[in-house]
Order: sequence, then C-alpha cells, then structure tokens
Amino acid sequence: MPKTIRHALLSIRDLLTSAGPFILLAIVLLALAYWWLDPTPPKRVTLATGPAQSAYAEFGKRYAKAMAAYGIEVQLVPSEGAAQNLEWLTQGKVDLGFVQGGSGALDVSQTGLLALGSLFVEPVWLFYRVDAARTVTKDSTLHTLSELKGLRMNVGTVGSGVPSLIRKLFDANQLDERSVTLSQLEQTPATVAFLNGELDVLVFASAPESLMVQMLLQTPGVKLMAFAQSEAYSRRLPFLTPVTLPRGVVNLAKDIPEQNVRLVAPTTTLIARRGVHPAIMQLFSQSSLTLHSTAGWFNHAHEYPNAANTEFPLSAEAERTIRNGIPLLQRYLPFSYANLMERMWLALGIIIAVLLPLSRIVPPLYEFKIRSRVFRWYARLREIEERAENQTNSSEELIAELNRLETRVGKITVPLSYADELYALRNHIELVRNRILRS
Repeated sequence: MPKTIRHALLSIRDLLTSAGPFILLAIVLLALAYWWLDPTPPKRVTLATGPAQSAYAEFGKRYAKAMAAYGIEVQLVPSEGAAQNLEWLTQGKVDLGFVQGGSGALDVSQTGLLALGSLFVEPVWLFYRVDAARTVTKDSTLHTLSELKGLRMNVGTVGSGVPSLIRKLFDANQLDERSVTLSQLEQTPATVAFLNGELDVLVFASAPESLMVQMLLQTPGVKLMAFAQSEAYSRRLPFLTPVTLPRGVVNLAKDIPEQNVRLVAPTTTLIARRGVHPAIMQLFSQSSLTLHSTAGWFNHAHEYPNAANTEFPLSAEAERTIRNGIPLLQRYLPFSYANLMERMWLALGIIIAVLLPLSRIVPPLYEFKIRSRVFRWYARLREIEERAENQTNSSEELIAELNRLETRVGKITVPLSYADELYALRNHIELVRNRILRS
C-alpha cells in the first residue's frame, strides 16, 4: 500500500478513535429521541362512522380513500350515530369518530378526547306528513315544537344522539315528551314507516349529503318544519347554530324549497382519543381541508373545517393545520420523510446544543493521541541518557540501544502537521548519541 494512502488511513483511524465516544453519545441521543417522539405512525386505524347511507358513512369512505394514499388503512366501524361514537371513543374501542354537538352529557375535560376541527353542520331535519299536520293546525303546517302534541314521532336510536338532542329541544319549549308518541326506530325502517303513514313525524340530524334527506325534501305530501326561533335556540343551547336552507338549493328547476327555511344545527366534529399517534391526527386534519372546504347548502367555500363550536379541546396538530394549512416540507417531500424531519428537528436542536460544547474535547484528544506516539519514546531516551551519565553501561551498549530506538522511531507514522514532533525526537536521539561518543 502506498505510504500516502497508508498515512491517510491512519489519520482517519486516529480521528475516529478520538471522536468515538462523542459519536457513540450522539447515536444514543438520536435513538432515544426517535423512541420518545415515535415519528412513524401506525398503518391501521379505526374510524367510527354511522348508519348505512348516512353522511357519516359517506364521509368515512372518503377519509379511508384519502388515508390510503399515505399507506394507512382506515377500518370503518358502522355505528348507530354520534352518541355511540362518543361512547366508543371514551372507552377506547375506536381511534377516531364523528361526534355531533350536544350528543352526550360528558365532562369533556375528563374524557381525554381531542377535536380535529369542526367539519360541517348537521341541521335538525324535522319532516312531517301534511295530512297529519292538518289534524293539529288549520294551514296544515307545523310552526313550533309545541304543535307536535298527539302526533307519532320517531327520534332515532339511542346511539344516534338525536333522542338526547330532541329531549333538550322539548325542555327548551316546556313540552312534556309524554304528550308525543315517541319511537326509536333506525333510520331506514323509520323512513319506510313514515312514508307508509305509520308515523307522522320523522326527525334526525344529518348533513345534506344524506340520501334520506335529499329524498324526503322532494317527496310529495312531506314538509320540512322551519325553526323560526333559530336564533333563540342558539342562545339557549350553545352547541346549536342557526342556519338557513336557501330557496331553490335542493332543486332550482322545481324551486325546492319554495322559500328560505330557517333551521338549527349542531356542528359535527372529528374526535380522536388522546392515544392516537400525532401523525395520524395531522393526516386526518389535512384530509379534512380537502373533504370539507367546498361550498355547501349551509356554508361558503373554505368556511370549514374550523376551530369554532368544538366542545372538546382542539389538538395541536389540528390547530396548526387549520391555521397554516399543509406544512412546507410536505409540499415537496413524501409524508414519511417530511413527518420525520418535522418531529425530529426540535430534538435535533437540543442534541446539537448538548453535543456542541462536548465536541470541543475531540481536537485535544486527537492531538494527544498523535503526539503520544512520539512522546512515549522520550522516557526511553531519558533512561539511556541517565545510564550514560552514571556509566552503568558501556558506550557500545548504549549506542546499540540508541540505534534500536532510532529504528523504532523511524517506523512511527504521524500526519504531516505533526512531523516536527517526530523530527525533533530524532534530533534528540542524535544529540544523546553525540554526547555518549564524546564521553
């Protein structure tokens, strides 16, 4: 091997040996930071949706498709509705779920659940049969909840959250629920019974994307009750928002509805249990920007998702996404790399701050290691010189030892920047030899 290459390799070896503890410490700190931050999200999560053909079920499919692009499988878990979703989230049975405002009576500060933003409003759709309304009002139109007395009304299953909502609306109107014949059928059988005349009133809270809503809005002999006191409802029940169904928005050609209809609507929020990986919450929040930003019957474009009307604490990931949109790195890098850099940069800063002062000991260690190759022979040279002064050995023996010492020193390899130390040793050996020869 050429001497130049051999010297270079030895210098690199010495540098690595000197910096070894420093490099090992850096690797250990990086491994601990990676373990603590856990930047790699799981590949499978569960999302509680709602009944078949509901808006929740439809949006669940869209989220599953959006997350599949990142290699994450979303298992959709059908439920009876928002109340059951909230129960499952509290019990940790699912990772995420759609929850409607006012669905439960939980202390949100004790649930450990986090909101990923308000996604859309779910108006209270109170449909009634015209022939049934004719028995209680002169104009065959229901104007207030108080006029429901004596009618047969379906309020949905317990897990849907609508029974709890209706109970609160009845209480606000001082209406005794026993004055109304209530049933709790699932949405599809309830709709069939309603159309067959077995029910007078059908109520549920759902986004307009629901196929049931769009069908009933265009069914002859069926009317949608307007909440003329929608502003008052929103003051009395903070989780409700007053909204307006614009004239003709359902069908412009047929002018359905024939006039603006004032409604009240709880807001639907995407909720995650606290143990969900932050990267998963970030991806769901980013997907919501696309899935819920378009204009709808009750909102303008880019009005949703937002941080308003959330009963649960907003997660840090959702807050950043709603405020700043998709992070800069994710616009140019695959999510896995961008997420790793975004989650590790703070830890890297801390590690650098710790290692930077420690790195100052590496050059002195390297210098000591190189110079020690030369200086350790000075002890042998001093010994020979002392023996010459004390005349404990003959000059021939001492000269022979100096020759052997010089041979060994000649095999020492040091970087060129330290060659002066090596030549100084050789000069000192020659100096001792001359003194022995003169004596």
